[in-house]
Amino acid sequence: MPPPDSDRRPPDDASPDAGAAAREAAAAAKVLARQLGILAAGAARGAGRRGREAARATGSLVGGLAARRRSKAPAEADAPIAGPATAGSAPSRFAIRGRSLRPALLVAGAVVALPLVALAGYVLFAFLTLPPLGGVVIDQGQRALTVEADDGRVFATRGAFRGQPITKAELPPHLAQAIVAIEDRRFYSHWGIDLRGLVRAAWRNAVGGGVREGGSSITQQYVRLTSLNQEKTLRRKIQEAFLALRVESEMSKDDILLGYLNTAYFGAGAYGADAAARRYFGKGAKALTLPEAAMLAGLVRAPSQLAPTRNFGGAKERADVVLQTMVETGAITAEAADAARAKTVTLRTPPETPPGSNYFLDLLAADAKKLTDAPGDLTVRSTLNLDLQSLAEGIVARRLDAEGGKKKIGQGALVAMSKDGAILAMVGGRDYEDSQFNRATQAKRQAGSLFKLFVYLTAYENGLTPETVLVDRPVQIGDWEPQNANNRFRGAVPLRTAFALSINTVAAQLGEELGIPAVIATAKSLGVQSELPNVPSLALGSAEVTLLEMTRAYAGVLANRTPVESFDIHAIRGGAPAPLYLRPDAKPAAGLPGDSRTMMLDSLQAVVDGGTGKGARVSGLAVGGKTGTTQDYRDAWFIGMTPDMVVGVWVGNDDNSAMNRVGGGDVPASIFRDFVQRASAQMAKGRKRPSAVKAEPQPAEAAPPAPAAAAPAAGPEARGVPEVIDTGTLSFRGRTVRLAGVDGQGGHLARQLARYLRRREVVCAPDAGGTQGTRCRIDGDDLAALILSAGGARASEDAPPDLLAAEEQARSERTGMWGGRR
Repeated sequence: MPPPDSDRRPPDDASPDAGAAAREAAAAAKVLARQLGILAAGAARGAGRRGREAARATGSLVGGLAARRRSKAPAEADAPIAGPATAGSAPSRFAIRGRSLRPALLVAGAVVALPLVALAGYVLFAFLTLPPLGGVVIDQGQRALTVEADDGRVFATRGAFRGQPITKAELPPHLAQAIVAIEDRRFYSHWGIDLRGLVRAAWRNAVGGGVREGGSSITQQYVRLTSLNQEKTLRRKIQEAFLALRVESEMSKDDILLGYLNTAYFGAGAYGADAAARRYFGKGAKALTLPEAAMLAGLVRAPSQLAPTRNFGGAKERADVVLQTMVETGAITAEAADAARAKTVTLRTPPETPPGSNYFLDLLAADAKKLTDAPGDLTVRSTLNLDLQSLAEGIVARRLDAEGGKKKIGQGALVAMSKDGAILAMVGGRDYEDSQFNRATQAKRQAGSLFKLFVYLTAYENGLTPETVLVDRPVQIGDWEPQNANNRFRGAVPLRTAFALSINTVAAQLGEELGIPAVIATAKSLGVQSELPNVPSLALGSAEVTLLEMTRAYAGVLANRTPVESFDIHAIRGGAPAPLYLRPDAKPAAGLPGDSRTMMLDSLQAVVDGGTGKGARVSGLAVGGKTGTTQDYRDAWFIGMTPDMVVGVWVGNDDNSAMNRVGGGDVPASIFRDFVQRASAQMAKGRKRPSAVKAEPQPAEAAPPAPAAAAPAAGPEARGVPEVIDTGTLSFRGRTVRLAGVDGQGGHLARQLARYLRRREVVCAPDAGGTQGTRCRIDGDDLAALILSAGGARASEDAPPDLLAAEEQARSERTGMWGGRR
């Protein structure tokens, strides 16, 4: 997100060197002395003239007072005047009614002089504490990231764009003229401080009743950017003036202008004109046209408010003001300005970052910083599959919306990973804007029976098989007595069955027989990095782990690789053609010993075929996995795999409170099934996510609605202009039609749909897919898909895939009813 206007400049993090500050102050003093000398000479001449005029006026005043005194009291003309005169001294000539003028003049002088002395002292203090020029160091760690999906589509940007510094040869004349015209039209004639501009700005602000125009010159703005912080104090303004004088004595006007253009903030995270040109128009600064240059020049006054990505209308109006100012200054002709206004300015910007993908982007930004420390803007090719990401966000949100309340589930997370470790989709929580805490990578929760993977894999590596029989019976290991979930015992069972039914007593016996250190070693070899305590209860998952590391461990079994390293970046590019980073091919790694992998995959499939994970079964697809449920139903997990992908799901509450008897085979398995079923079909067809066609509500018209086109045709078809009962229910002359796959909404959403359908014919027929409801079309488009993609309703549980995809699009883009959702 771009910084607000109050944070337009980088903070001053550098502490000025004392010696450097002294040298800067001495140099500035020389310049100041020359400038003040001119001012002082003029002031002295003016003061001399004013002094002579004051003396003549004083003489006339005293003479007049004395004459009036003699005319009123002639008898007292020679009488001594009372006062503080010393003995023998002559009476004061300047006495009025018995009092001397001298004390009054002294008091008046003190009243005038003291504030002037205080101001002079403050100015001297500001001068003596001047920072060195260029003392502000821009944080190079805030690099801009342009993030691409695995297929090359740009879907997100992050950080501050710096672009390339503009040289004098590359500076577009129109850009320089536009900046000077709108920011400092007397830039080439003043010596750093434009007194006339200050007066003009003060007058216009006073007349306008607010801050309408700034009085700082381009030179002052440049030194503020490069040498000062952004505090709004008199001291900073005084220092700004001193440094502006210094810069003008050492740099040419063109160099000052270039420095300003290379450091100014233009909104949307773009610092410098070249970065802004690339951010908004997809080109370097030297390729800017006149209307584009005018738009950029208009941004520097209020970049966050006028950024065209956020407020294109405001940016265009400001650009028109810049063009008019350029005409007034003679930079361009009126005809050229009119031609520039008539041209269409086209933005070429990356799309707004989908809110749900920010969990993945947080992880990617941290990894990119580890992989390269090269300065400048970066483009990152990620592993994210946008189709699967949208699918995951929609499925998790829909399931939690439908069941979260009654089952007391507050949060959920999902990680989809290819078997080589590439992260294909990541949902870190219900709403990123509400909470940036990533429950897929940061939350450490007890794994429960999910951890039994390592216990049974260790057993298979030590000669046991899925057919090995153990007895499900009461067990006591020290003070610990593990219990089964149903508090019953099955007697003799093979290990495949014990794993499929998640029998706790068998896992506890295996842990005691094999040794907990051996189980820990297996978990570590598969990539578990969390601390694993050497206690008997570890066999039942008492350790706290993250969803990402457990998903990675299961991927190791699928890929027969110990460990599988998860990753989110394929490549990183900078300004140069050669990439800064390319993910190397995976190095050879050890696999699981013997036939242990085959036996483990068989046991995982038994969980889904007839065990605790039956809710994860997908018709026509081989699926394996494991459920996990912790004490008092505080956590519920399911991690499952297909031949090509591993998907981990967790649900629970951030405050660790209990859910309403939610186990891993319940909501987590259902989320896995919904995701894998549709993801597999989508990946098999190789098609892209359907585009959302937004049904924007039309403004209401004063004219009455036209009559219905025709009576409903004979048979099941309905045709005409319907009345809207809710966004999923229409009425054709008393005949009610319910849209298949849509849970309608009333209120303002229904009113918007009614305005949209006004005087437009809708044709409806029963859904050929067999669902209870009707599919309707308007102007050739499916009405239910239009409503769902515009955020006008929810998709029902039995909605077909195209309608579910339409709702997921609306959710990810925060459209309609999802716009303010938390």
